Amino acid sequence: MPAIKGVYAREILDSRGIPTVECTVWLDSGGIVVTSVPAGTSIGKYEALELRDQDESRFVGKGVLKAVENINLQIAPKLIGQDPTQQGEIDQMMIQLDGTPNKSSLGANAIMAVSQAVLKAGALSQNLPLYYYVWQKFGLCQQLAIPKCVYTIISGGEHGAGNLDIQEFQIIPASHIDFTNSLNLAVTMFQKLEEVLVIKGAIRSVGLLGGFTPNLYSNTDAFEILIETTKATPYTFGQDLFFGIDAAAASFYENGVYKLKDRSEGYSAKELLDYYKSIKDLYHVFYMEDPFREDDTDMWKQLTKEIGETTRVIGDSLLATNKEKTLQAIADKTCNSILVKPNQVGTISETIEVIKIARNAGWEITVSHRSGETNDDLIVDLAVGVGAESVKFGPPNRGERLAKYNRMLQIDDELKRWQSQKQTQAKPVKSTLL
Repeated sequence: MPAIKGVYAREILDSRGIPTVECTVWLDSGGIVVTSVPAGTSIGKYEALELRDQDESRFVGKGVLKAVENINLQIAPKLIGQDPTQQGEIDQMMIQLDGTPNKSSLGANAIMAVSQAVLKAGALSQNLPLYYYVWQKFGLCQQLAIPKCVYTIISGGEHGAGNLDIQEFQIIPASHIDFTNSLNLAVTMFQKLEEVLVIKGAIRSVGLLGGFTPNLYSNTDAFEILIETTKATPYTFGQDLFFGIDAAAASFYENGVYKLKDRSEGYSAKELLDYYKSIKDLYHVFYMEDPFREDDTDMWKQLTKEIGETTRVIGDSLLATNKEKTLQAIADKTCNSILVKPNQVGTISETIEVIKIARNAGWEITVSHRSGETNDDLIVDLAVGVGAESVKFGPPNRGERLAKYNRMLQIDDELKRWQSQKQTQAKPVKSTLL
C-alpha cells in the first residue's frame, strides 16, 4: 500500500500578486507532488471561506500564513502513513477536523491545497497520468475526450478597468472544430482583436485575466468589435464561432436595478431578461453565465424557461459548486448548466459529488479556473477525467492561463497516440507531467 510520508505547505503568490497556498506531499516511494490553489476576485456569497490573515502589515491583509500553519500543524500529522488513493476518507477527515459549514476554521484554501495534493499523490502512486487516474477512480464518463473551450477575449466588470459592466465576453468555437484548431481560432481572434483596437485608436491594455479592456461606449459594442474582428480572420461568425458572456450580474446590481452603461436609467430584472434575449438573437450569444444576482431566482427560472432549450444558462455564484444549491436549482429549474470551481467548495471529493449530481440531471458541466491563478494545471486533468463538456481557462494570454492550454495540448496528443495504437482501454504509459 502506498503511504504519505510527509506534507508541507507554504505561502506563494498567485497571478494577481496576492498570496495563496502551495502544498507538497512526499510518498514513501520517494515520489513528490506539488500543487497550489487558485482564488477568486468576484467571490460568491455561498463559497467556502478562504482564510486570510487580516494582517495589514503583510500583503495588505491578504496573507495566508494561518492557512499554511493549519496544514503544517493540524492536517499534516494526521496524513502521515495514510494511503493517498483514499481521497474520500482523507477529505472527510479534514472536513470533520475543521468542523464548520464553510470551512472557516482551517480555511477552504488550506483544505483544498491538501485535497489537490492527495489527488496528485494518488495518481503518482499508481504510476498513472492524473486525468486517467481521475477517469478510472471516479467513473464519471465512458471514454476520455478533450472538452470544448470557452475563451474569454474581452474583460469588463471586476476583471476589467471600469470599461464595461459585463465581466467576460467570450468566443466559443463550433462543435465541429477540434481542440487544436479551436486554440488556433482563439489565438487568431485574440491577435486580430488587438489589430482592430489599434486601428480604432481604442485602449488595448489587458485586465485581470489577460483579456482586452477596450474603452467602448456600451456592452453591445463589444459584440460589434468581435464581429468586425472575425471578418479579419478566415472564420465565419455564426458558423465557426459563437459568443458567450459571464455577466456576473451581482457586480452591477444597485438599489433594485441592474446598471449597464448601455442606457442611463438602468434595467429592471425583467428588462435585463429582455436585453439577454435580444443579444442572443442579434449576436448568437448561446452561453450566459450568472445573468442575474444569486437571490433573483425567479428571473433565473424565467430566463431558463424562455431560452433554455437553445442556450446554456450557467450557474456559477448561484451554485458555488455546492451540493445543496445544485440540488435546489435542479428541482426548481433555475438554470441548465453548472460552472465547477473546486475551490468554491473546498475538496476534490465534494467537487466530484456535485459533478455527479449535475450529470445525472442532464446538465452540461464547465470546469473553470479562477481570476487568481497559478501555473498549476490540475484543473485540466480534472476536467478531462470527469468528462466535462467544456472548460474555461481565460484568454490565450498570460502564463498561468497558457499553462492550462499547453497541458490540454499534451493530453490531446497522448489521447490521439493511444487511440491510433488501439490501446485506449489499456493502462497508458506514464505521463511526463505527473
